[in-house]
Amino acid sequence: MARIALGEVSPNPAVGAVIVRDGEIVGQGYTQPPGSAHAEIVALQQAGERARGAVMYVTMEPCCHYGRTPPCTKSIIASGISEVHFAMFDPNPIVNGKGKAELEENNIKTYAEEHREEAAELNEAYIKYITTRIPFVTAKFAISLDGKIATRTGESRWISGEESRRYVHYLRYTTDSIMTGVNTVIADDPGLTTKCCGHGGVTVKQPLRVILDTKGRTPHTAKIFSQPGKTLLVHGKIDDTTRAGYNIPGIELLELPAKRGVIDLAVLLQALGIRGITSVLVEGGGALIGSLFDAGMVDKFIGFVAPIVIGGVEAKSPIAGHGIDKIADAVRLKRVRIRNFGEDIMISGYVK
Repeated sequence: MARIALGEVSPNPAVGAVIVRDGEIVGQGYTQPPGSAHAEIVALQQAGERARGAVMYVTMEPCCHYGRTPPCTKSIIASGISEVHFAMFDPNPIVNGKGKAELEENNIKTYAEEHREEAAELNEAYIKYITTRIPFVTAKFAISLDGKIATRTGESRWISGEESRRYVHYLRYTTDSIMTGVNTVIADDPGLTTKCCGHGGVTVKQPLRVILDTKGRTPHTAKIFSQPGKTLLVHGKIDDTTRAGYNIPGIELLELPAKRGVIDLAVLLQALGIRGITSVLVEGGGALIGSLFDAGMVDKFIGFVAPIVIGGVEAKSPIAGHGIDKIADAVRLKRVRIRNFGEDIMISGYVK
């Protein structure tokens, strides 16, 4: 149930709730868009009087504070639910442990941390954002078997297969923003949109597209500017004429400090956090991912490996930057997972 909510509830967590009575599911629900009902409320409304004496299973500790909606704990107590099992505590400081305590004070048995790892992975962006106010950063790339993201002439379509690209649209749908560098925009002219549909059968939102362009070199005719949704062009010092050229509907300019021609990435992530962006999917190029890699700002890597060989000394690799000098200093991933998409292999993992 919680997975259904992914992509539509940020900055809230994706939560599912199921109510069981006498071995039968009598109510279930998932978090609705911000300002609407939480999963527990949807499930309680469906269960009605059958909730009395029943057991609730929920992804995260029920909230106990007034925000855009009333506390879920109050409704659970009023419903007559006898037990609540939740997979993980809410890391939000204004909730953490307090929801459980309120339920127990009202004679509702609680069981915590059941299947925590699955729930935490589902809400990895929310967990980082609510505790740091910095977005969760995922670096995504597709490479050939010999580690290339393009030929020596710059051609890169398509290294990965159709099934992999379809999954990338799902990744885009579940993230708040997609980030890329100006060189990728100039070379590939990507749209950076998602074709993935929500639970209603239609795409209800497009992630914020973020272009890092220190000198304002992004062509005004770039495909990215004609796509649905909004684009944030992040730049350094540019003149008024260059700035005026980007007076395009749906385009917002953001000037940030730049060091040696590179946008200050720490300041950028803070700025995105202030905007309520909880997650960033970085889709190249190699210079941008390399800079994030060097700065230790990548939380998760997702790499698609296609069974093709490109070759060539001048062919680009997915991660540039300074890199490391010793293998002992290499970034090692934890919780590594491998999946097949057609003939491609996807390897994902978290930075230790």
